[in-house]
Amino acid sequence: MDKIFRFLFGNRSTPPEKVMDTANTAPLTEEQLKAIVNSQNMQFDLQQLISAAGQSVGKQRDLNEDSLLAITTTMAGNSGNLPFGLYIVADGMGGHQFGEVASNAAVRTVAGYILKKFQPYLFQIKVETMEESFQEIMSGAVSEAQRIIQREAPGSGTTLTAALVLGQQITVAHVGDSRASFIYPDGRLETVTRDHSLVQRLQELGHITAEEAENYPHRNVLYKALGQGDILDPEIFTLAFPQPGTLMICSDGLWGVVAEQDIVRAVNEAPSLQRACQNLVAAANMAGGPDNISVVLAQLIG
Repeated sequence: MDKIFRFLFGNRSTPPEKVMDTANTAPLTEEQLKAIVNSQNMQFDLQQLISAAGQSVGKQRDLNEDSLLAITTTMAGNSGNLPFGLYIVADGMGGHQFGEVASNAAVRTVAGYILKKFQPYLFQIKVETMEESFQEIMSGAVSEAQRIIQREAPGSGTTLTAALVLGQQITVAHVGDSRASFIYPDGRLETVTRDHSLVQRLQELGHITAEEAENYPHRNVLYKALGQGDILDPEIFTLAFPQPGTLMICSDGLWGVVAEQDIVRAVNEAPSLQRACQNLVAAANMAGGPDNISVVLAQLIG
């Protein structure tokens, strides 16, 4: 973990909530989440968070404009270990390599911002009580990424889907049309983010059907992207981690090419998350690989 912090920081100094259906899976309130971080006496169930990632430039692109990050560790304390994960996928756009710059800046900035906030807790440094909610931290990270991208790659943009996992809770920040989804052992795939795309908006307004959307000529046009526009309103919400189930974050180079049932099968039938990622990337390339492909998978076990 220390190597990750040095990579991100060098030696420098330092919206609507989604609620699950049952009480057993309902996400904690922000006050409860902060209490977990700040508590010295709370007992935690022994659980293990595991993750894997896969990426490919695809078959029809010369440049990879996707960026991703997958960090899995634990917050160790006197009362036990609390699983901690940070998973990000960003799909850049803008041409002339600016898309690559935008997505990389988004991932590094968001990760750096969040990890700086949690560094004292991850390394058990004595600090003051955390005052910001997790959703406020995610919002600050997205705003900082917006500023950095507009400075370093003006005119470019990127999608961003980031998931902060602490214990059994997931806090998501989302802009664009990369997706966060839950995959269940019974074969269901539930997309928990909403595409900020023209075709999705037309569907919501009833102008086109889901079937028509699959072949709509402007299906990749976004009305909201990180780095573009002066006002950014990301989706930020908290959910319970599916147990059993898998968190998947991916770019449209995967979900826009591979059928939903094939994605579910690749994940549920693989012997490991890493093999599942490899199979998903291979499936997208076998389908023509028209775009860059990025995927992160995570499971909470125990």
